Amino acid sequence: MQSAPKHKSKYKRNRIVKLFSSLYERVMRWAAHRHAQWYLAGLSFAESSFFPVPPDVMLAPMALANTSKAWRFALITTFASVIGGAAGYLLGVFAFELIQPLLEKAGYMDKYQLAVSWFEQWGVWVVFVAGFSPIPYKLFTIAAGVVSMSFPPFMLASFVGRGARFFIVAGLMVWGGSRMESMLRQNVDRLGWAVVVVVGVVIVVMEFV
Repeated sequence: MQSAPKHKSKYKRNRIVKLFSSLYERVMRWAAHRHAQWYLAGLSFAESSFFPVPPDVMLAPMALANTSKAWRFALITTFASVIGGAAGYLLGVFAFELIQPLLEKAGYMDKYQLAVSWFEQWGVWVVFVAGFSPIPYKLFTIAAGVVSMSFPPFMLASFVGRGARFFIVAGLMVWGGSRMESMLRQNVDRLGWAVVVVVGVVIVVMEFV
């Protein structure tokens, strides 16, 4: 009688482990669409203010598929992400009371409060770190507006941090070519969970140092 629950638990674990590879395959299909550049810009904008999926998962396969336009894709992603970050900032300034219930419902309040505490300790440097890392960027853009960070430094740090991240992604695709695609396909689950672990370590270190 206990074999069914064990089988069910194993099935759930397999689904979690395969999360990154299934997402990668799905986005590869999106990236092949004739309006892919518009989708990339929309995703980059939305992710900086409210959407949960990072634009890297679409930028990477697009850069792989057309390396001659990789830098253009990285630039589109950067500009759209920074503009989305400005939207997130304005949400923090003018509409935080409206979006706070959504953050609570999504389970983001602990991370949001952590972002606020980081701003109080390190100021604009947090925007650069957040823009360069897989940590949900939208939480930092909203928090920057709530704490009334100066807007020009916020935008500059966003552009540098996000730009560095996305141009590195595009550069890896140009440099690696089909080899990088093959490596990503074979190791995307391991790489995805490794990023999760690294981000967790960074958060702990920054919290206690």
